[in-house]
Amino acid sequence: MCRWFDSGPGHSLKNLDYRKYIYGCMSYLKFLIHSSKITHMNHTSIENFIEGIPKAELHLHIEGTFEPELMFEIANRNNIPINYKSVDELKKAYNFNNLQEFLDIYYTGANVLLYVQDFYDLTWAYLTKVHEQNLVHTEIFFDPQTHTDRGISFDTVIQGIHSALEDGKEKLGISSQLIMCFLRHLDEVSAFKTLGLALPYKKWIAAVGLDSSENGNPPSKFERVFAKAREEGFLTVAHAGEEGPAEYIWEAINLLNVSRIDHGNRSLDDDRLMKHLAEHQLPLTLCPLSNLELKVVNSLTDHPLLEMMEAGLMVTLNSDDPAYFCGYINENYTRVAKALDLSKKQITELAKNSFKASLLSQVEKDQMIQKIENYYHNN
Repeated sequence: MCRWFDSGPGHSLKNLDYRKYIYGCMSYLKFLIHSSKITHMNHTSIENFIEGIPKAELHLHIEGTFEPELMFEIANRNNIPINYKSVDELKKAYNFNNLQEFLDIYYTGANVLLYVQDFYDLTWAYLTKVHEQNLVHTEIFFDPQTHTDRGISFDTVIQGIHSALEDGKEKLGISSQLIMCFLRHLDEVSAFKTLGLALPYKKWIAAVGLDSSENGNPPSKFERVFAKAREEGFLTVAHAGEEGPAEYIWEAINLLNVSRIDHGNRSLDDDRLMKHLAEHQLPLTLCPLSNLELKVVNSLTDHPLLEMMEAGLMVTLNSDDPAYFCGYINENYTRVAKALDLSKKQITELAKNSFKASLLSQVEKDQMIQKIENYYHNN
């Protein structure tokens, strides 16, 4: 059967040649296996590095953390029918072509939230999830108009969220800030009314923001609302340049006086804007998996993160609406790191930026940045 290994007469040369051939093949195979192991170790190392590095999240919609399983649980608890027969059927519906299609199902899901306990459970589920991913600080958006327009009181919404955030600090060690967003597809009158409802809770709300359907709803539409919010002591942020033009980013900067821009992808369309963002280190809260799912980019290899970093912009990574966009904070880091071949040094820069761009005090920022530095040097 194995004639090339026969030791009989007439086979010595063939035997020798074949043994050399076999030896060469085995050596090459060992090389391939070794190379594969090294490559795998490098990928695993990056993933482990991301999992362990302390990080903050600055662009997170609490209503966007509504996992299908919890949605069904709360719907059943509140006796509210939903248009899906199972969790799997609902998951299949999470297939969007643009921002508006996503928002349609997003607002449908929010309809099952009725009581303080519902908002607590929603927020607590997010906190326990990201606690496993070594997130130590989060700045959460909430959309009160989504709920008050359904007859749910502002107090119900904020009591549930705030209570969970307090427990997150005490039980999980996660610090937090709360950002109230105005829905830009609604009018200025509705925004002013919502701002009025928020005033008794000023100690719980650090900033106001602007979200929902961007196209056709420029920041200038809410200039007077944001001016009033600043008078009341709120900081300001705004979604701009996700689907809307670079001009919306300029409006957020010049008219709303924002502390940071949420998304900001379209900054690349305007060289003067890029220069301004770099010079002033005005942060952008980028959301790679959100951009991929909503077709803002065709592939993560096309994501502008790396180009923005190389241009000197202050950029951060975030999950936006993780239940709908296939990933929380670590998944965003890991997948974009692989797609753009980010180094540990670049990941460390992003983690530092997440605190630099936060609403924490400078002392708190410095403490976390030092912890990240220590982590980098030890890993």
